[in-house]
Amino acid sequence: MNWVKVLAQDALPQDARKVLKVGNYTILLLHHKEHIYAIDNACPHMRLPLQGGKVTEDNAIVCPWHHSAFDLQSGDVKDWSPWPPGVGRVLAMVSKQKALTIFPTRVEEGSIWVGLEE
Repeated sequence: MNWVKVLAQDALPQDARKVLKVGNYTILLLHHKEHIYAIDNACPHMRLPLQGGKVTEDNAIVCPWHHSAFDLQSGDVKDWSPWPPGVGRVLAMVSKQKALTIFPTRVEEGSIWVGLEE
């Protein structure tokens, strides 16, 4: 694992989010319920940005485009492309469900670090 220092801890207060370029990735950092998550900023459904997505109480992010929902810790699909009604479900059946890419994080000496595969 290659750990990269990405941001000062105090630059990401509770409920904040930031999009950062880290290596070859565009990563969305989220501070939700006292935990810092780092996820791919592109929804695996159609690669549209997730930064405007709703974060739910059960620790999921919902894509603002087609409402696919992904677990913030594991990246697992909680709901696949239910939007728009009717059409979204049909499109979901012809597209393969893919988990969201999640990156490990740690906070050390006042900085947020993200782990990238080598």
